[in-house]
Amino acid sequence: MYKNLFNLRKICFSWLLTFFKNTFLILVFPLFSCGIPNTTKNTVLKTNDSLVTPVSKSFKKPILTGAAQIDTYIKLLTKKNIAIVGNPTSIVFSKNKQTVHLVDTLLKHQIHIKKVFAPEHGFRGTADAGEVVKNGKDVATGLPIVSLYGKNKKPSQKMLSGIDLVVFDVQDVGARFYTYISTLHYIMEACAEAKIPVIVLDRPNPNGHYIDGPIRKAAYKSFVGLHPIPIVHGMTIGEYAQMINGEGWLQNSSLCELTVIPLKNYTHNTAYSLPVKPSPNLPNDQSINLYPSLCLFEGTRISVGRGTDLQFQIYGAPQLPKTDFSFTPVPKAGAKHPKFEYELCFGENLKNHKKLSQLNLKWLLKAYKESLNKDDFFTSFFEKLAGTDQLRKQITSGVSEKEIRASWQKDLDHFKLIRKKYLLYP
Repeated sequence: MYKNLFNLRKICFSWLLTFFKNTFLILVFPLFSCGIPNTTKNTVLKTNDSLVTPVSKSFKKPILTGAAQIDTYIKLLTKKNIAIVGNPTSIVFSKNKQTVHLVDTLLKHQIHIKKVFAPEHGFRGTADAGEVVKNGKDVATGLPIVSLYGKNKKPSQKMLSGIDLVVFDVQDVGARFYTYISTLHYIMEACAEAKIPVIVLDRPNPNGHYIDGPIRKAAYKSFVGLHPIPIVHGMTIGEYAQMINGEGWLQNSSLCELTVIPLKNYTHNTAYSLPVKPSPNLPNDQSINLYPSLCLFEGTRISVGRGTDLQFQIYGAPQLPKTDFSFTPVPKAGAKHPKFEYELCFGENLKNHKKLSQLNLKWLLKAYKESLNKDDFFTSFFEKLAGTDQLRKQITSGVSEKEIRASWQKDLDHFKLIRKKYLLYP
């Protein structure tokens, strides 16, 4: 009897041992074979005395713009006379997700704003491309508006008199010829001379996922190409401000006292849909993505759809061959006198074209090849947009797109090394 009981206990013990052993292997083996899962932990990086939190790989958080981080920078503005460089893109979101202008937000926080500097298109963003923006007064707030796209593109020392700090908050689109980065340059230069600090509230670059195009040559320096960078630079405006300082691009290699309030939850590959159009003729994400490629047409006898509802989503001209697609530019807000006004244009509709991750030269090469008057295809503005005279020569000589791209590569590789020094985000 005792022997049978002993054997029964031995069998039960053996069964339990096998059960626990197998259970242990089932639970533990995956940890070694697949790797122990890491708990999500955002790395905090210190940049210009501000904090930036990169995007977690395991889940996505909403992008937080510099302007939205009021608690981070409000203490830097208190009890100071402030000038704002802004336009309609200078917004923050209220608790009910309504857009509120930065100026209105700061005034509500009792910040003393003395004036607003307005870039191209004006403070309210209604002026045409290239149209002179006049000084005036903001109807909503009564603040004086000082134009930086007219007689003076750089603030005079008189304009900065009595200002303790300048806050720059303008949405860029990542292209060399988009003039907001030139306005940033002249703000930093004037403030360096006046020993006035500048705070840049950073915003995402909707074309920050690639770098492409020829580097601007010194002979073609202009307001649509102040710096020796490619057409698409792949930097946020905060990163770009650091590059302006670090590369000694300001007059006499002076340095601006610069603070960048970085983005949170952002990488250069993070998709970002702009809540407010950055200028009158960039109405949506598609136009913004196509802009770096199609803007080269602005230096030709080809329309990019100004005066239509498909600005920078189409191209065409009366002298191109007749196709199934046509359009007729007419005066509209942001295009008072569009190219080929009231003329029937034939071309191509790119509204549904897939997202670009490089400059597309095919449309430019195709339009030149099909143009009935090649001698009159380019205007003198083309070299300023391209930043070089080489691209026109390559096109007129029949050089292939592949060969044109290869001619940029060495300079692009050099630029990428410089750019890397100023990046705030992966």
